[in-house]
Amino acid sequence: MVEFILLWGFYILTFYAFLPGLISRLFGFRVFQKGRAERELALTFDDGPDPIYTPQLLDLLKKYNAKATFFVVGIHAEQHPDVLKRMHDEGHLIGIHNYVHKSNWLMRPKTVKRQIRKTSDIIESVTGKRSNYYRPPWGIVNLFDYGRLGHLQIILWSVLFGDWRKKLGSERLYRRMMKRCRGGEVLLLHDCGLTLGADREAPANMLAALERFLDEAEKRELRCVRIDELIRLTDQARMKNPSLLRRMVVRLWFLYEKAFHSVFALKTTNHEQPVFHFRVRPYHGKAVVLDDGVELKHNDLVLELHFDNRLLYDIGHRSRSAMQIAIQMIRSVERTLPELADYLLSDQNLQANVKALYGVSMMHRGPEQFGFTVRDLPRGLFSWVSRRYLRLLMSIIHPQGQNRLRQQAEQMIPKLIIMSTETLLSRYGRDRNYAYDANGSERLVLVDKKVENVAHPL
Repeated sequence: MVEFILLWGFYILTFYAFLPGLISRLFGFRVFQKGRAERELALTFDDGPDPIYTPQLLDLLKKYNAKATFFVVGIHAEQHPDVLKRMHDEGHLIGIHNYVHKSNWLMRPKTVKRQIRKTSDIIESVTGKRSNYYRPPWGIVNLFDYGRLGHLQIILWSVLFGDWRKKLGSERLYRRMMKRCRGGEVLLLHDCGLTLGADREAPANMLAALERFLDEAEKRELRCVRIDELIRLTDQARMKNPSLLRRMVVRLWFLYEKAFHSVFALKTTNHEQPVFHFRVRPYHGKAVVLDDGVELKHNDLVLELHFDNRLLYDIGHRSRSAMQIAIQMIRSVERTLPELADYLLSDQNLQANVKALYGVSMMHRGPEQFGFTVRDLPRGLFSWVSRRYLRLLMSIIHPQGQNRLRQQAEQMIPKLIIMSTETLLSRYGRDRNYAYDANGSERLVLVDKKVENVAHPL
C-alpha cells in the first residue's frame, strides 16, 4: 500500500509540477524569458516593495533614466502602497509575484488563482490598472497554470545571479551582471530580502552592483526597458524574421486549409487575391433577427464565409502597426462585398434562395459599417469549439496573436457576423455608383458611364 501511494505521488508530482516547469524553462512554452533586441534589455525585480531598498532603487533608476519591471508580493504591496504608487508614477511596470511568496507546486490551482487575483486587486486599487504580467515564485509553474492563467503573460528570466545572498558581495555580483550586459537579456534581481532563504541586507549589494552596471550600460548605449517594451520589440523582430519552427507551423496550417477548401468545395470571387472563401449551406443555429429586420431561421440557406488566412498573415507581416492591419483589412472587405453581390446576381437560384452572408469571427469590431449584424454566439458546444479553434488560429496566423490573446482576452471572443442578402444587394449590387480599379486599391465613381478617381474614405 505504501509503495502504491509513493508511486502515485511520484506520477502526480511529475505531471503536475516537474514536467510543466521543465517544458517552460527548456522550450519557453507559454512564457517569455529572453528577448530579441540589439540595444534593449529588461531589468526585473522580485519580492518587493521594500520600504528601505525599493525607494533607493527607484532613485537609482531615475538617475540613469532606466525603466524596470517590479514583480511585487501582494502582502508587501499592501503594506507599502506609497512605494507601489511611486513605481507606477515613475513609469515602471508592475507585475504579480503571488500574495505570499509561496511556490505554486505547494498550492492548489484555486489557491494560486486567488493569490494572483488578490495581488492584482491591490495593484489596481493603487494604480488604477490591473496587471497582465505574472512571475511565479522561483519561476515554478504547475500544470493548471497554463490554462487558468491564459489572460496573463508569464515572465521568467534569461539569467539570475543569486543576489538574495549577502555573502555573494557586490563585486562578484557586478562581474556576473556584466557578462550579460547585452540586448535581449531579462535580468532577475531582488529589491527585498524578507522572503524565505534571502538575507535582509542583500539588496544593499544589489544596489551597489546595479549602479556600476547602469553606468557601463549607458556607455555601451544600451537601454533598460520595461518587459512589455522588450516583448514588443521581440514581436517586431519575429515578424521580420520568423523562426524556422513558426514558418513550418504556418506552412502546415496553410496546407491543412488548402485541403479543407478542397474537401468542402469552397469557392472565391477572386482567385488571384482572395479575401473570402465561401460555400452555400443550411443555417443550423437559433433564429436571429438582423439589424435590417430580416429574420434568419434554422435551415435557411446562407453563404458561409471564411476569411483567407494567408491574406491575413501577409497583411500582418507587411504592416507596421495594428492600425495599418485594420485599414488594409477594411479595404479588402469593402472591395470584396460587391464581388459577392455580383456572384449572387449571376445565379437566379442563389439570388432567390440564399438568405444571408454568414460567418463566425473574433475580428468583429467595425463590420456594422458595411451592413453586417453582429450577435453573440449562443452558448454550447459549437461556441466552445469555435472559440478554441479561432484562438489557435489567431496564435498561429497573426504575427502578434499570442500577445493579443493575453492582453485583449475580453475582446477575443468569436461572434456571429451576418448580412442579409437584401442588404448586400441594395448596398453592393449592380445599381451601386462605384467600382474598384484592377488592383482594388482605389474606389472609382461611375458617372454617366464615365469613370472618375476619388480618394478612398480611409
